[in-house]
Amino acid sequence: MVIEIVFALVGIWLSYTTSSEWEFLANLILLTYLGLVAVVDIEHRLILHSISLAGGILGLVYGTWLHGLARTLIGGVIGFALMLGLYMLGFLFIKIRAKRRGEDPPEDALGFGDVNLSGVVGLILGWPGVLAGLLLTILIAGAVSLVYLLFALVRKRYEANLAIPYGPFIVASTIWLLYFRGSIGNLLG
Repeated sequence: MVIEIVFALVGIWLSYTTSSEWEFLANLILLTYLGLVAVVDIEHRLILHSISLAGGILGLVYGTWLHGLARTLIGGVIGFALMLGLYMLGFLFIKIRAKRRGEDPPEDALGFGDVNLSGVVGLILGWPGVLAGLLLTILIAGAVSLVYLLFALVRKRYEANLAIPYGPFIVASTIWLLYFRGSIGNLLG
């Protein structure tokens, strides 16, 4: 419910800040896509490949409109590659820890849908904006996870290996960088 309220407020805000109907429509389509990703990831803890493919097409068009084709493609590749590296490190960490404990490995630390979504966000934010996007994602996810952990400890309901969906943090950082952090031109290049 919180996500729907936030997206409704951003949509209302966009209607007052966009200069043309086309710009409003483009932003509304992008926000609808990002909202879909966040809600599906929260409810089902996955980001479907078909949603990522649609996002890739949307990100390519939107990013090219904002930054040009070269910076858009570089941003997509960098976003995908950086998150793929984190995905592989998380996979390795889980395997090593499970082997040391003599247990079956738990759920992946980071899903491959998050890797694909980072490539989409890289297309949207372009180069070098994707670096700010991924850094902000890590900071937001860390802060929210810390608050969640402290809340669970206080309520004595802490569970080890609890999975928290990462997609909403990627979405939140993208929305922040696109709409709330000054003009696109000044921020991203």
